[in-house]
Amino acid sequence: MANVAVVGMQWGDEGKGKIIDLLCPAFDAVVRFQGGNNAGHTVKFGSGEGDEHFALHLIPSGILHEGVACYLGNGMVINPDAFLAEVAQLERRGIETAGRLRLSDRAHALTPVHVALDIVREEARGANRIGTTAKGIGPAYESKIGRTGIRLAELVAGGEAMMNRQIVRVADFERAAADGAELDPEAAAEDFTRWAERLSPYLCDLSVELDDLMRSGGTILFEGAQGALLDVDHGTYPYVTSSNSTTGGAATGSGVPPTAIDGAIGVVKAYTTRVGEGPMPTELFDDVGSHLRDRGHEFGTTTGRPRRCGWLDLVVLRHASRVNGARCLALTKIDVLDELEELQVCVAYRIGGEVVHNLPAVTDRLEAAEPIYRSFPGWKQDTRGVLERRDLPQAALDYIDFLEQELEASADLISSGPRREETVVSGGGALGEWLGDRLGAVQAAVGD
Repeated sequence: MANVAVVGMQWGDEGKGKIIDLLCPAFDAVVRFQGGNNAGHTVKFGSGEGDEHFALHLIPSGILHEGVACYLGNGMVINPDAFLAEVAQLERRGIETAGRLRLSDRAHALTPVHVALDIVREEARGANRIGTTAKGIGPAYESKIGRTGIRLAELVAGGEAMMNRQIVRVADFERAAADGAELDPEAAAEDFTRWAERLSPYLCDLSVELDDLMRSGGTILFEGAQGALLDVDHGTYPYVTSSNSTTGGAATGSGVPPTAIDGAIGVVKAYTTRVGEGPMPTELFDDVGSHLRDRGHEFGTTTGRPRRCGWLDLVVLRHASRVNGARCLALTKIDVLDELEELQVCVAYRIGGEVVHNLPAVTDRLEAAEPIYRSFPGWKQDTRGVLERRDLPQAALDYIDFLEQELEASADLISSGPRREETVVSGGGALGEWLGDRLGAVQAAVGD
């Protein structure tokens, strides 16, 4: 049995929440290792009117599984009020969090000043806006890297002198960063005091806890947010998030050595979507793009913004596969393509007369890229709820086989609908190798 990371292979919104929820019964703990409440994932299970529906932004979806420990790692920036509100929401719906939900004491606090700065800066950019979620994520990471941030351990340590230092640090950051984002010291002190009291029971030394867990034979599922093309280093910079959303971030963002992570599952949507600004070479502005958006319900969990939709992009996916080391694929929303006569897959770009197979580092070059497509016939059959790979239409199998060959990975999970139960689970590839006997727990989750 192995420790595995689940990461997005596009610009986020690939369906990681469902995949993580499905895999949780095979693991002892789930660790979210980067990002903040700018991410959002929806988990749906049940059938008909009895569907259970959970939208989570900070807390791993493992919290829905009794006996699975859930951690928010040091690589995250945590809005205390958003965290506490999410805990309250879960408990109102009968999900017990006490004793199984922990926060790394080295994670950084995201404060109202960070949110205010995010809004002020995005408005000031005008036509050059990045398309942030206005949740304060970027300023919080800037505060962390600039060494003016506040770790949760410091927040909880308390004391008047400590509190004053924290307020001064935030105020200094505010003054240096932007006009118009003001801090009320008295209100800040009240917030810090309240947060210290409420967050204290959740804090832990995450690196120590995970080391103890692994030494005792426990297994860990590392949960990534956003996607590889939003990674601050490997994404379409500057239209990226402020953290490392690729597999490498799982180690630094949770306090385990890289050798503790045995493999990565890359979650791939069967077509491409993106929220906000930035290049997207396969974006569609026609009826097909509208069809994908409507049939796929492509609206952001966190912002509600409509997602930009387009054909599958292999240039993007090859890049994501390489930087993540994804030997296993989880292919999602295959059913959204059911009604299309023909599918296109981008296999390369044409930029200024040059055929390009690798993702350019310069945004202007990517903006100028013209996709080179390979056509595939559609299957014009209903795949919703299919549970066996052999029951998929041959045209769908050909589409999946091509993707596996190009990315040199096995599509061991194929999502045929939004619910947990609507998934094809195969044990013949990397997934079966990693999970071993615990693969049965995943298959049982589909069957429940």
